[in-house]
Amino acid sequence: MSDAAVGACALPPADYIDETRRLYSGLGYDAYRWAERHETPPWAPISKPLNECKVTLIGSGGVYLAGQQAFHTKDDTSIRSIASNSPTSQLRTAHFAYDQTDARVDPNCVFPLDRLNELAADGTIGAVTPTAAAFMGGIYSTRRLGEDTVPALLEHCKAEEPDLVLLVPV
Repeated sequence: MSDAAVGACALPPADYIDETRRLYSGLGYDAYRWAERHETPPWAPISKPLNECKVTLIGSGGVYLAGQQAFHTKDDTSIRSIASNSPTSQLRTAHFAYDQTDARVDPNCVFPLDRLNELAADGTIGAVTPTAAAFMGGIYSTRRLGEDTVPALLEHCKAEEPDLVLLVPV
């Protein structure tokens, strides 16, 4: 596709905060309370070439495998482990805070397993970890997020030993 064609198809960027407030207000919530951290996270530069890096995927789009329990409504702090070679046809979504129409047609738009596997196959990245992790990002309790979900995601990363983590927010 030519640069002109890409430019002609491009949409203006969405104002994430205003768009989130609009979406949540439609669900009957007066305001979305943002989780804030005032400390700057440490910078962690890539320590080796990308084509040697093992990458794990973590997505908040509520993706799960057929046969796994679907995510519940808000504040479901659980995670799902998904084999990285899972066929797209076996991926499902359950999330209350975004329109899942496109994700149900092509889960790669919120959980790009096929794209990561293609990058590994063509040598752009070294490998994809055997499993990816998914959670439902509509967690209102920052306490529960920090006590339940984050430790589970860290355990996933410890087990997979990736060089890089691709975080895909929804």
